[in-house]
Formats: sequence, structure tokens, C-alpha cells
Amino acid sequence: MTELDGKVAVITGAGSGMARASATVFVREGARVLAADISGREEETAKELGDAVVPFRCDVTQEDQVEAMFAAALGAFGRVDAVLNVAGIGTAAPLAEVTMEDYDRTMDVDLRGVFLGTKHGIRTMLPTGGGVIVNWSSTGGMNATPFPVSVYSAAKAGVIAVTKAAAVEYGTQGIRANTICPGFIETEMSGGPGAAEKLPELVKGTALKRGGQPEEVAELAAFLCSGRATYITGAVIPVDGGMTATLA
Repeated sequence: MTELDGKVAVITGAGSGMARASATVFVREGARVLAADISGREEETAKELGDAVVPFRCDVTQEDQVEAMFAAALGAFGRVDAVLNVAGIGTAAPLAEVTMEDYDRTMDVDLRGVFLGTKHGIRTMLPTGGGVIVNWSSTGGMNATPFPVSVYSAAKAGVIAVTKAAAVEYGTQGIRANTICPGFIETEMSGGPGAAEKLPELVKGTALKRGGQPEEVAELAAFLCSGRATYITGAVIPVDGGMTATLA
């Protein structure tokens, strides 16, 4: 048997990056997946991974679409056991130059989207005894950075707070909730494979002196949703090559 046999996962942002890698790992481990994305690339993910994956177009900032996403998962698979709120965007501007349009858009996707996925994930999983929520934050949500990403960091810090609240409020009802905080991961958004070689300043503060791969984050998500992690909840786990362990 594999780690996630019989489990059903809803994964947002599954058209690319760490979410697509998570869908791949979850299917490998025996799960069925509703792969949600706003881009249309969720169809590519489903085509690549086969019948275990159902694609669903979703804007995570719209509550009616998030509700429909969970309804689609129930319609396709009959239950939901895990929710991975991965969808996010990055914006960069010095704090004093941030526009309210950038603020609103970043907060909507990176915090509101995770909040809605958590809210409706809990509602969907409670009737079947609970499940696991894994929310994507960032090392930028744990600490300040010299890079101009203040609003992104604020949203990602909010993700940590929302996830801890879910863990504490619903732990006795069978819900576990944990936060993953990736460092510099070589996804399409960050420049793809080899991005760390082009931007060495982004990894010089890591202990491993390299960028991470999407699959390395996905493996942690699979573990957190498995039967081997049943006493882990409310945790904030960096996957950053030792970046947050390094003073300078």
C-alpha cells in the first residue's frame, strides 16, 4: 500500500509549480485529486496524470467558485480528505510605493483565497470525520526580507495565523492544519529549473546553497496528509534549504 491510498485531495493552483508537483506525488501515493486552477492548465495536469485527476477551473478569490470546487470534488469522488491551498501570486514593490491595486490583488489571492479554501475545506470534511489542510505560506511570512515584498509577506503571515486558528478551533473534530513555508523554489514563477544559477543572491543565505525543487515541497505535503503525521497540527514548517536557520 502507498501512503495515501483511498484519499481524496483538493489542490489549488494545480496547473503549475508546487501544486502540480503535489498532484503528481499524491497520485503516485494512491490519492485521487481534484486539480483546480484559474489558468486552464489544470486540464494539462489532469491529462498528464490520468483518471485519478479531475480538473476544475476556479478563481480562489471568489467564494461561490470555491464552494463549487468542493461540490465538484464531492460529486466526482464522494468525499474530501485533504486540502492543499497552494494558489498564490507574487508582487514586488518597496513598501512606500505599493499601490492599493497591488495590495488588494495580493491579499485577495494569497490570503483571502487560502482563507476560503480553508473555510470550505473544513465544512466539506467535517461530515466525514475530518481531514487535513495544508496551506502554503512562505519564508517571507516568517521573517522580513531585503527584497521588496512587504504585502506578499503580510499576506503569507496571515496564512500562518489562519492555519493555526483552524488547527486549534477544529482539532477535536478531526481536522489537522499545517503550514508549509517554501524558500526559493525553482518553479515557473521564479524562473524555472536553473533559476538559482541565474540569481545566486537568492540562495546564498541557504545552508545548501541551491534552490529547491517543487517535488521537494510536495513530498512534505504528502507526508503531512498521511497516517504518519497524525500528531502534527498547527505546525509551521520551512522548506528552504536552511535559509531561516542562517543568520547572514
